[in-house]
Amino acid sequence: MSTNGIRSIRNIALLGPSGAGKTTIVEALLHAAGVVASPGTVEAGTTVSDHDALSQKYGHSLYSTPVSFNHDGLNVNVIDTPGLVDFTGMALSVTPAVETVAVVVNAQTGLEPQARRFLDWAAERKFCRMIIVNRIDAEGVDLPALVDDLRDTFGSEVLPINLPANGGKDVVDCFFQPDGASDFSSVPDAHTRIIEQIVEMDEALMAQYLEQGESLEPEQLHDPFESCMRAGHIVPVCFTNAKGGVGVKALLEVFERLMPNPLEGNPRPFLLGEGEAAQPYSVVPDVEKHVVAHVFRVTSDPFQGKLGVLRVHQGLLRKNAQLFIGDARKPIKVAHLYQLRGKEQIEVEEAYPGDIVALAKVDELHPDVVLHDSHDEDYIHLERLSLPVPLFGLALSATNRNDDQKLAASMMRLTEEDPCLTFEHDAELNEAVLRGLGDLHLRIALDRLRHRFKIEVETRTPRIAYRETITKNGEGHHRHKKQTGGAGQFGEVFLRVMPRGRGEGFVFRSEVVGGTIPTQYIPAVEKGVRQALTRGVLAGYPIQDVEVVVYDGKSHPVDSKEVAFITAGKRAFMDAFMKAGPVVLEPIAEVEITAPAAQMGNITGDLSSRRGQVLGTDTRGGGQVIVRAQVPMSELANYANELKAMTGGSGAYTATLDHYGAAPSQVQQTLAAAFRPVEED
Repeated sequence: MSTNGIRSIRNIALLGPSGAGKTTIVEALLHAAGVVASPGTVEAGTTVSDHDALSQKYGHSLYSTPVSFNHDGLNVNVIDTPGLVDFTGMALSVTPAVETVAVVVNAQTGLEPQARRFLDWAAERKFCRMIIVNRIDAEGVDLPALVDDLRDTFGSEVLPINLPANGGKDVVDCFFQPDGASDFSSVPDAHTRIIEQIVEMDEALMAQYLEQGESLEPEQLHDPFESCMRAGHIVPVCFTNAKGGVGVKALLEVFERLMPNPLEGNPRPFLLGEGEAAQPYSVVPDVEKHVVAHVFRVTSDPFQGKLGVLRVHQGLLRKNAQLFIGDARKPIKVAHLYQLRGKEQIEVEEAYPGDIVALAKVDELHPDVVLHDSHDEDYIHLERLSLPVPLFGLALSATNRNDDQKLAASMMRLTEEDPCLTFEHDAELNEAVLRGLGDLHLRIALDRLRHRFKIEVETRTPRIAYRETITKNGEGHHRHKKQTGGAGQFGEVFLRVMPRGRGEGFVFRSEVVGGTIPTQYIPAVEKGVRQALTRGVLAGYPIQDVEVVVYDGKSHPVDSKEVAFITAGKRAFMDAFMKAGPVVLEPIAEVEITAPAAQMGNITGDLSSRRGQVLGTDTRGGGQVIVRAQVPMSELANYANELKAMTGGSGAYTATLDHYGAAPSQVQQTLAAAFRPVEED
């Protein structure tokens, strides 16, 4: 079967900070391709991407939205992603569906930390990358300085493929037909740098270039250009003013003529098996092979049901086909296949490798699952993405107690849509906690809950995600003996505990000899220990980085049973834990703050008052400074609002979990004193 269908596909994810203009670029591309008569605007709430009421209310993209369109015989899939820092996980989670990550940079604000992180993230995961410098008409822009900043940050592989001209009212091509004058730099020089960068990786082409000089044609350079993109040896830069339509047709031409199709991009890393036993598994864009598709996004609507958005990686997916979800034994039927253009669903009969399509009303779908049409692929999955850890939380309870069950079901749907939103119930505290990446993230999640599911909630500050561990070795013992009239319960356990390095996790070993604890009861001892790990001993928080060795015990031929050794193991561990220098650990976040340089003194002083440690500072264009620090998570409550007040609304920050460190002794004492362990029978 021909590969023409695969070669006609282009998949690009637009990532970048809020305000860079990603949604406006999508509108301009649709207009340039003749799909819409006139571009919508974010301000008017008329864009294809931001079709939901909440995105229009906040004036920001809150979802990652696939927009498919056909142009000049090609099927172009552009995914518009949120730029707000709190929605970073939503943006990154769609990248397995594309070959190219295009990071949009606001020419006025320069290279912001969010854009830098996206480019680094994409490079680490071997995506083809490009940079779109948007808003080139904005007041006070310094484009030569911005290009220098990009090259200083990411290397000489960052090369303009076109340049602004006529005072930012146009762009001039530096690759296909390098002719004309630009606002800065030289078009011939830019063309030469591109050629020389490309031929560096191809000895035969290098020899040809030295013979022909600059007369190499774009057709000769296409395949080497793709190779350079796959290797990260070239990161092309395009300039646009999407709102004015400047550079948009040139950008569309670059997408279509230079960005890789599914046969040319770096394949996504699939694995077969789970855990340490998982092995790389080859999934190739071949229509003759079994179907393999990855669900990268799930949306849910109370009226329209669940919609699973997927990327076909292998095989030809046809309407009415039967697919297995993960390792399920019962298949589902593909009743309908849709391409998506915002909220518009365009039914198609088949999907090639590389196509991005959707299945509607399949309740069994969930994010990150692999769909396939053969049991040969039952246990394959994509290598898991490293997404930001949701650390900010709110404890929730339904205002109307009759909505408690509905609340849990609705939150499950919301968390399926957002990989960095979690909802968990602490049975011991009877507390339901919603966690996200920041205050805005949580606030919008509650807005969704009210808007879509008609549930009102009361909120309060939840517990900080503290942990417990030990600082030295300790030994513990417990004899569990219970007589209830009939057969009793008996189990006795001796064990020792040792601290492990931070982040090394939990290890359980048995050194029992002579059958003092029968082999069949060793798992029960471990189960009891794990119960204590989950519930905490010192202050009621999960325990980490501990090694446990059970080395002796006693049993009874009649009364010993599993439940007795579960209890004995748990109590022996608690005994040992309290003798091993127990401490409470607090989460320490790595914080990156962007603010006016004039406010740096106030910011660093405020961080010190929050027990923060400043790691370093960098200056950026536009009088901005970046401050990197480590700060306890407990000190970041309401920090976003306080930073904005401190900087006149211009400061912003990101926080990601870096490590756990010992909490101050006063905090530990307070937490331990407040702990009321639940006594179990």
